[in-house]
Amino acid sequence: MTHTVEIDLFGSKVSLETGKIAKQAGGSVVVRSGESVVLVTATTAEKPKPGASFFPLTVDYREYTYAAGKFPGGFIKREGRPSEKEVLTSRLIDRPIRPLFPEGYSHETQVIALVLSADPQNDPAPLAIVGAGAALAISDVPFHHVLGGVRIGFIDGTFRANPSYDQTKDAKLSIIVAGTEQGIVMVEAGANQASEAEVVKAIEFGHECCKKIAEGIRELVKLAGKPKRPFTPPVGNEAVAAKVSDAVRAELSDALNTQKYGKIESYSRVDQAKQKAIALFTDEAEQVEAAKAFEALRERIFRDEMLKDKRRPDGRAFPQIRPIWSEISVLPRTHGSAIFTRGETQALVTTTLGTKDDEQRIELFDAAETSKRFMLHYNFPPFSVGEVGFMRGPGRREIGHGALAERALSPVIPDEKSFPYTLRIVSDILESNGSSSMASVCGGTLSLMDAGVPILAPVAGIAMGLVLEGDSYAVLTDIAGAEDHYGDMDFKVAGTKDGITALQMDIKVPNVTTKIMAEALEQARHGRLHILETMNSTITTPREQLSQYAPRIYTTRIPTDKIRELIGPGGKIIKGIIDQTGVKIDVSDDGTVNIYASDGVSANRALQMVSDIAAVAEVGKTYLGKVVRIADFGAFVELFPGTDGLLHISEISESRIKNVRDELKEGDQILVKVLALEGNKIKLSRKAILKEQREKLKTGADKSE
Repeated sequence: MTHTVEIDLFGSKVSLETGKIAKQAGGSVVVRSGESVVLVTATTAEKPKPGASFFPLTVDYREYTYAAGKFPGGFIKREGRPSEKEVLTSRLIDRPIRPLFPEGYSHETQVIALVLSADPQNDPAPLAIVGAGAALAISDVPFHHVLGGVRIGFIDGTFRANPSYDQTKDAKLSIIVAGTEQGIVMVEAGANQASEAEVVKAIEFGHECCKKIAEGIRELVKLAGKPKRPFTPPVGNEAVAAKVSDAVRAELSDALNTQKYGKIESYSRVDQAKQKAIALFTDEAEQVEAAKAFEALRERIFRDEMLKDKRRPDGRAFPQIRPIWSEISVLPRTHGSAIFTRGETQALVTTTLGTKDDEQRIELFDAAETSKRFMLHYNFPPFSVGEVGFMRGPGRREIGHGALAERALSPVIPDEKSFPYTLRIVSDILESNGSSSMASVCGGTLSLMDAGVPILAPVAGIAMGLVLEGDSYAVLTDIAGAEDHYGDMDFKVAGTKDGITALQMDIKVPNVTTKIMAEALEQARHGRLHILETMNSTITTPREQLSQYAPRIYTTRIPTDKIRELIGPGGKIIKGIIDQTGVKIDVSDDGTVNIYASDGVSANRALQMVSDIAAVAEVGKTYLGKVVRIADFGAFVELFPGTDGLLHISEISESRIKNVRDELKEGDQILVKVLALEGNKIKLSRKAILKEQREKLKTGADKSE
């Protein structure tokens, strides 16, 4: 039997349907909005995964091109590896649902979201989050929360739920909010220097939408929900835990002090204490319990010291930022480079300037092929945390961190008209102990300014944390590794001195209030301003000159009706200019011509050739032309490449001539004046020039007398 529930999100309609397709999945829901249709399923394994040390959850989001009535691009006409958008959307689904599963659940679980129909105006990403929450709710998976998700746009002073793509382009703030009825669990935002107050209001509005979605999901559960499979969270061996605590608590508490030992030595001492705890037991099962008890003790010590003793592992005050130093122009051949170091996190960030040909082509399944001229790529080599590992292509984490940093810097990148370069930033993390994505934002700003990119304003980023138990909580600025791992919130905020440009928040508990979020945002603002001030001591404004190794771009503009003449039949004319000068030329539909050259001489030569082709004859103006063809009635004179005028036989000389060839021959260069423009015809006169010259000579002779 098919069951359908309609949800009204303050004007935006979403429907949930189950019982018709994919019935063998643990839970199956079709989510619709406009003509966008997303199928989301949730399935879990019958038995727990042996030896699982973490929750084995997999989330896959796929956009099939048939959903938009298209074929996949490329030689192989089927979908291949996930696109960057698919990876990022998979993370958007994973991040809010993962912390809501019961502690200790180790059955392999998979959530799959398939876009079946693509409305060119309705983003399927928030629908996929709603579908994941609904599929889990009606399934037998022991997922006992009801999760909703929505995109909020702040457009013309009004908050809108699930705005269209066109509306989102004009939004000051675009934010995805995921939450339960009790609170927010995930936020992802991009903004054009939005204020903290505007962000808080958007989150509050988003939470109201999530509550309405939860009501709809609960209604669907009543109609079609399956009984939840029984699951009892594993209970630790209290005797083993007590023995471990008595033996290593003091030693572990001391080892966790990174102010005293530093990250690497602290980790080494913690590992020694763990091996000591395990060695207390000879039975293999008890050794496993001892390892679990040790990790639980480690978390308990961290939280007690934070909330009771008001002490962070490295001794900092809650709002205090670790020492920062930065340097620019660290690499001689790059167009811009910087090192940004904050505590034990260090990013080497470079900026490369390119031409139109370097833009990234993007084939979207729900729109025409497009391109992007600004991209940021993030790399996380294993040595950055003192480990050994394979160097492969970017994983989901690298793609996600790079996208966050790119979103933070995008609002300050100059537009193409004022700075017609393609820009690529690469952030290589050299050390990591907390918030390397925000270090990439700071280093990205410095490298952009070192490259001479006229950014609208410097951007800095900061990672905030939270430890919450009951009514007690601590908001932490610039969190390090342990504070991220054992805390209840990871809250990254990036922006200029005037407002927020990007925000990402993951919460492990569903009861964080907007009051706490507002406090965290304000504390983050103070931290961001401090970092910006520190960065300002390294470089205050973008360099006035580009690197000598960067390509030079010279821009001119021609009439649109001259574009065809510039390109020529089969591209013959423009290819000829490129061959003769060695430059690259890009012509836009509005007549903008960008010339990319490695030196000024070749650029100026190409500019002159373009100007000559695009030049327009003016009445009364004199030109040095070339005779290109002779007829009985006159001569055709080339004023500019591709532009000829008629010099009639009567306008060749002041005296009457019988044969044009008595006066002119092909190849002669002569001065002519434009008498008139009649449509596409240009009337020329040499007689007028000769007359003017004769009169000047006569005037000069009269003065000498």
